[in-house]
Amino acid sequence: MTTTPTARTTPTAGTTPATAHGHGPRLPWAKLAPEVYKAMIALDAAAKQGLDPALVDLVKIRASQLNHCAFCIDMHIKDARETGETEQRIYLLNAWEEAAGHYTDKEQAALALTEAITLLTEGFVPDAVYDRAAAHFGDTELAHLVALITTINAWNRFGVSTRMAPGPA
Repeated sequence: MTTTPTARTTPTAGTTPATAHGHGPRLPWAKLAPEVYKAMIALDAAAKQGLDPALVDLVKIRASQLNHCAFCIDMHIKDARETGETEQRIYLLNAWEEAAGHYTDKEQAALALTEAITLLTEGFVPDAVYDRAAAHFGDTELAHLVALITTINAWNRFGVSTRMAPGPA
């Protein structure tokens, strides 16, 4: 059976071809709203100040996994590799609780907080999760961690809603 491509799945000049599911990028939001993009870049830079770069990578990857943002997963895994993250820790991140021995207590607390903030539709951020993070992070560092998690969730929503495609391998 053959199907006729629709305007939605037919690539146009300057766009990435449609994925296996027939979904291609919807619009270049960063080009159409450059002031928002610049503000997001500034927010991202401010949020990660004072945080361990390895922790930043783990948080960004984990939130992106939860949000199913292929563009961000791809980008942040590449970033993590460039900064020296091990393949094993990247592979196990989806099951970090079962692979707890591969992550520090501080990283585990940050990952638990990442999941709680990212999955707000499943309930509020539990006191136990927040208190666990607060035990490992000073107030300023914790404020930046919450800002980082909030920022990557915003990036994920731009990526998913506009169907940004992952880059080349």
